Amino acid sequence: MNMAEEGLSKDAEAPRQCPDPRSAWRIRQKDEQIAWLMQRLVKRDEEIRKLKGSRSWRWTRSLRMINAIKRRLPGFLALFRREGLVKILRKTMTVLHVEGWLGVRQRLAAMGNPATDYTEWVRRYDTLDTLQRTRIGERIADLVTPPLISVLMPCFNPNPEWFREAIESVRNQLYPHWELCIADDASSNPAIRPILEDYARRDPRIRVVFRSENGHISASSNSALERVTGEFVALFDHDDLLPEHALFWVADAISRHPDAGVIYSDEDKFDPENGRFGPYFKSDWNADLFLSQNMVSHLGVYRTRLLREIGGFRTGLEGSQDYDLALRCIEQLEPRQIIHIPRVLYHWRVHADSTAQSMEAKPYALLAGQKAIADHLARCGTAATVELGNPTGYRVRYALPTPLPLVSILVSIHNGLESLRRCIGSITSRTDYAAYEILVIDNSTDDPAIQPYLESLSGKQNIRVLRGDQRLNNAALSNWAVEQASGELICLLDDTTEVITTNWLGELVSIALQPGVGAVGARLWYPDDTLQHGGIILGIGVATYAHRYMPRRYSGYFGRAALIQSFSAVTAACLVMRRDLYRSVGGLNDNELLSTFSDVDFCLRLLKKAYRNVWCPFAELYHHEPASLDDGDAGGKQNRLAAEVRYMQQQYGAFMLNDPAYNPNLDSSPDNSFALAWPPLVEQA
Repeated sequence: MNMAEEGLSKDAEAPRQCPDPRSAWRIRQKDEQIAWLMQRLVKRDEEIRKLKGSRSWRWTRSLRMINAIKRRLPGFLALFRREGLVKILRKTMTVLHVEGWLGVRQRLAAMGNPATDYTEWVRRYDTLDTLQRTRIGERIADLVTPPLISVLMPCFNPNPEWFREAIESVRNQLYPHWELCIADDASSNPAIRPILEDYARRDPRIRVVFRSENGHISASSNSALERVTGEFVALFDHDDLLPEHALFWVADAISRHPDAGVIYSDEDKFDPENGRFGPYFKSDWNADLFLSQNMVSHLGVYRTRLLREIGGFRTGLEGSQDYDLALRCIEQLEPRQIIHIPRVLYHWRVHADSTAQSMEAKPYALLAGQKAIADHLARCGTAATVELGNPTGYRVRYALPTPLPLVSILVSIHNGLESLRRCIGSITSRTDYAAYEILVIDNSTDDPAIQPYLESLSGKQNIRVLRGDQRLNNAALSNWAVEQASGELICLLDDTTEVITTNWLGELVSIALQPGVGAVGARLWYPDDTLQHGGIILGIGVATYAHRYMPRRYSGYFGRAALIQSFSAVTAACLVMRRDLYRSVGGLNDNELLSTFSDVDFCLRLLKKAYRNVWCPFAELYHHEPASLDDGDAGGKQNRLAAEVRYMQQQYGAFMLNDPAYNPNLDSSPDNSFALAWPPLVEQA
């Protein structure tokens, strides 16, 4: 049972008490308020789009630019002091090449946005006070068998000042049960040996080995590993910092998960002049994202026995030796044994030679990471290749079997001739995956103009037009259509979509055929080339789209808008999966969820059965949604939406407020994904 399944199961098994009438009324009122708020958000988006297209908006553009410059000037000056003009220009050109001018504008906009003020966020929510330190001390004293944590530090010619600060950050840990195992890789700087000898003499918990010859970081790390006596090993670079509570939270995770094999935390960057910045708040274990980027990284903690069983660090993978280590470790573990601590427990120092600054500092690390992933796939017997992807990740291409399995593309319609013509035309002209059939499901169409087109489709070899006996809701229609399909896989596709990339279907099928995969979703764009669907995040209002309205060429939060990864849910506007799996979980809910959340509920039921739902950014389509809502039955729609919100909350409860594919330090309100949460939903010490 994985973490998502465990959370869903606990939620499903929790005893429910019947509320008193007043409580029930309050719950109903809250649900209605949420439904009303969601409708207001949709209308607000329409109003914003109209405003930005108005003449007055164009006339006041200069004034807005002046005000924007005033807001962002302090942030830009801090960036200039930290990195200098040359580095700023180099980074700007990289962003411009990868993401275009919109990407540059997005980065500049973030400088003047109070919601992105990480310094203030740290002050409020990630700075310990005296009371918190006291509570941590009490919790440490309550540990029955506190584990010994060995901090592993290879070093070679570190900056002496930074080196001392790194060692002191370990010595200043609130958790006292640690040892620091340092391997000096034959440093040529004569200042390093006296520093090590002095610390080893002053603190018996510091264990030092001096290598006679330089062997690089993998060999040096293995030398340090030989000195380890602790049950767990934490990897630590010689110029970085650990916050004072880092090892306590690791020990706390070990006590909560005694069979853990790998533990990792969130991380950020720092430099002496400007402090902490650039936090990476990660998801819980996400196997698909991990094959796209090393999301474990820092702070990475490993069971010592496991490291020794796999033979420690491999030489020849320098630069990505920790990525390779983690890949070999997870091959020996179940997903539930890989634990994420949603706290910043590691500070990367930014300097010219650090990968915290840029992967350009160590380009060989990218190639080493590519080899590490390829070797992992080969060991697992997975037919796939690995490519260098966007600047923050890799792309795994899974091989398709021979012969290709048949895919049934199910397109349900109720009128809408132009949408249907565009959708079908894009499939037939822009799909290079040959083994597919199209089932056009006529849901009681009453527009006479569409009938000749349907008749013309019926004459094509791989297209069938099916007509139901009565008007059905979308979920029921999809379930009925699946039973008429001939394919091994099915693709649910809205008639308002339009194919962009010719490899879209092959990309989705190749992932859907992998072991443990449930539903696979595509990257959907609005016609104005802003993102609609980048995966679904659970939270306030049940669910929201990740990176919604993000411009093209922008890679999103730590590249997550451009990397294959798991989400708790993906949209049924374009969804591919095995037909037998669709049927085994009972299809879409066509009783309680008639309009809004049937795909979210469906994906969560797949999670409960230990399948993961994957989002693929390399399958791209436009989604031409209706320009405005039909308010003919606004009251009825609001009531239905409130009932569906209530149903989802009753079924999944707290799970929706702690999405394992997201992070409780990030905002889950609609259209604000990957912004800082004020406050975060994280337990305080």
